[in-house]
Amino acid sequence: MAEWGNLGKVFIGVGLCVVLIGLLLLIADRVPGIGHLLGWFGKLPGDISIRRDNFSFSFPIVTSLLLSVVLSLIFYLITWIFRR
Repeated sequence: MAEWGNLGKVFIGVGLCVVLIGLLLLIADRVPGIGHLLGWFGKLPGDISIRRDNFSFSFPIVTSLLLSVVLSLIFYLITWIFRR
C-alpha cells in the first residue's frame, strides 16, 4: 500500500503546481507589462488558428512541442540533480 500513498502525494504535488501556474497566469494578465511577455503563447508559426463568424478553433501544435521540450529538459535536470 505504500506505493499508492506515494502516488497520491505525486498527484497532489502536480495538482498544486497546476493551480500555482494558473494563478500566475491570471495575475500576469492583470499586471501591466507582464502579460505582454506571454503574448507569443499560441501564436507561433505552425500553430493552427481558424476564426469564422461564430466559430473559432485553435490548436497550438508548435507551442505544445516547445513546452514539451522545455519541460522535459527541466525534469531531466531535476532528476539528474537528485540522483547525485
